[in-house]
Formats: sequence, structure tokens, C-alpha cells
Amino acid sequence: MRFSLIFVGSALAATSQAYPGMKDTSADLHRAALETRAEAKQLLGDLKTLKDSQLTQVGKDIKAMLLYNMNAQSATIQTGPPVGTVDSAACKADPCCVWKWIALEMTAKFNGTSGRCTKFARGAVRLGFHDAAVWSNTTSYGGADGSILLTDELSRADNNGLATIADATKNWYNRYKQYGISMADLIQFGANVATVVCPFGPRIRTYVGRKDNAKAGPTGLLPDVNDSADKLIKLFQAKTIDPHDLVALVGAHSTSQQHFVDTGRDGDPQDSTPGEWDVAFYGQTTGSPPPRVMKFNSDIALSKDSRTQGEWQQFVGGQAHWNEDYAKAYLRMSMLGVNNINSLTECTKVLPAERPTFVSQDKPILDLWLQGQYDQLNNMVDDAIMLTGVISTSKERREE
Repeated sequence: MRFSLIFVGSALAATSQAYPGMKDTSADLHRAALETRAEAKQLLGDLKTLKDSQLTQVGKDIKAMLLYNMNAQSATIQTGPPVGTVDSAACKADPCCVWKWIALEMTAKFNGTSGRCTKFARGAVRLGFHDAAVWSNTTSYGGADGSILLTDELSRADNNGLATIADATKNWYNRYKQYGISMADLIQFGANVATVVCPFGPRIRTYVGRKDNAKAGPTGLLPDVNDSADKLIKLFQAKTIDPHDLVALVGAHSTSQQHFVDTGRDGDPQDSTPGEWDVAFYGQTTGSPPPRVMKFNSDIALSKDSRTQGEWQQFVGGQAHWNEDYAKAYLRMSMLGVNNINSLTECTKVLPAERPTFVSQDKPILDLWLQGQYDQLNNMVDDAIMLTGVISTSKERREE
């Protein structure tokens, strides 16, 4: 049985010593690396054939991001409530208004009482990946087309654990489809809302207008937690995703908790800060984390492979660097199989604000749980109920 990975402007985090006559600084090296990678980047969908003179502003922006010439993050935000009720004339006149209403509902679902993002948020990131990644440059269909929820794809073993977020997403779709939204957009929109709702997560530029596909995507195109680094690199290169971007994408494991890779360790996270979009995952995959942190064999393999090890180490302690690279990598992921990129509409403005700071008020409880100290944990949870009313049960704490 296969178990798939959960995917889920700054200078390099590392510093280099300068000496007389030294030409390149870390920032120079980072810039040079980006320029080299941009030359090798591939365009997607209709952007492969359209001339620059035929591109809309959205088409130009997405092309620039795909070529690593533009930041895929955006601070542009619509403050306050939507321009009107979802049925109002004002709302209908703004193609992003309905998405503001959807974002409000998703934010409430994705933000836990602890301040961390919930299992619904983690599921939304994984759902976005699993819809889009069923595509390669050898297929003529698949990708970010909504098919994971419009066909029987969800029943595949690759998609174990997605039923809960699938039900929530279908409910949103059934309520809002009368306003012209597509399932394909809803899934990718949910992934981006979830990412920024998680503490420290980036605001990824977000677009709508994708077409739905009622045909199930090809099989065998999602990764496995026991895949070798070589197999993963080749699999993602066929998706136009290079080893650097692959390392950025797997960092989404920072928020995750596994349930099917090892059922005897149900709920174990992949780093010591589940529900936080931070870089702890990178250092702890190569280090010695608390007992309940579960390392996937595929992540260990990538952390050691010569083609990915260097970037893996750059992300250790490099939150801004990772956010920048993840945003670009996921922007590409969300465009796989999309053949009308030039006609999309940007609705980044309706995403919630970033959360660049986070104070874990229940860290003592989480630390005990990570150590497997259940009796002490339950006693502390009881105290927390009386003192703060924030946490109701140890199970909720683990799976929030």
C-alpha cells in the first residue's frame, strides 16, 4: 500500500565571511543561483505558446514567477468585511468578493483555539497538493482541475486521511457553486488560506478561474514516504519541479501529523511544532527530535542526497528564505495542468494576514505529549481547563 507525502525576497540564511578581494557575498550567491535556475525553469499551460504581446497582466505576473523573476508572495490585503453580502450587486461586481466570504469560513475552520492551525488546515494543504500533483509532462490531462473531489480519486490509497477535509470542501462547494466558483479553484484557494493561517506561513499569490475536470487523473504520480531521493527527484522533475523546489515543498511536513504511515503511532508529528509553519522540520529531520516526532524515510533521503542536501541545510533556521521559495514552488504546483493561465484573476487580496509571530501558551503540555508522558499531560490538561479554558482534552490538543 502506498502512502503519499503531505504537502503540503530574502538572502540566504547562512552567512559567509568576507575578505579583501572577495567578490561574492551570500546575497550575491543567492541572486546568481536564482538567475541560473530561472534559465532552466519551464513555462506551463497556455504560457508556453502565447507571445508576450498576448499576455494579460496576470499572465505576465505568473510567467515572471514561474521563471523566478518575481516574488510569489504578496502583502496586498483587503481589510474589513466583504464589499457586500454574497448575493448583493456590489459583491457580484467584484470577482473576488465571493472568495472573501469563503476565506472567512475557511479561516474559522483552520485556526485552532491554541493558535496553531488545525487538522482541517493541514488537510487543505495536502488536498491542494494531491489534486495538482496528479500531472506530469508526459500526460495530457490531470493537475489542478478539481478531479480529486469530482471523481473517485479520493478512494485511492494515496489519499487516505483526506476524507474529513474533502467533506468540508464539498460543503463549501455546494454552498458557493451558484456564484460560479470551480472545485479546482476552491481546492487551491483552501491550500493557500490554510498556509497563511498557520503561524509563520506565507501569503502566496492566489488566482481563480481554473476549469474543472470530471475525469479522474492518472495514477502513480504521487510520491511515497519510502521513496528514494532519486525516485522523488525524477518524479518531480517530470512535473517541472526541480530538486530545490522539491525541498521547499516537503517543508509543509512541518505542520503535519501522520495517521496511516504507522497506525501504531497515530497522530505523531513530523517535527516538535505541529500546526506551525516553521523550519523546525528541516533541522529535526537530520537531528534528534523528541520521541513522538516521526521522520519519513523519504525526507531523510532528501536531506542526505547531494542534489538536495545543500538547500535542505539552507532552510534550517531560514524562515524567510523558505517562505519565499515555498511560495514560488507552490505557485508552480497550483498551475500544473491549467491551460488558461492567461485568463485567470488574482484574488490574493482576500487572504487573511500573515502571522509572523506566535507565542505557544500551552508549550509545557505539548512538550510532555511529545515526550510521551501521558499521565502528567492529562493532569496538566485538567489544570489548563480550570485556569484558561483553552484546551478541553488531550486528544483535542493533539489533533486540533
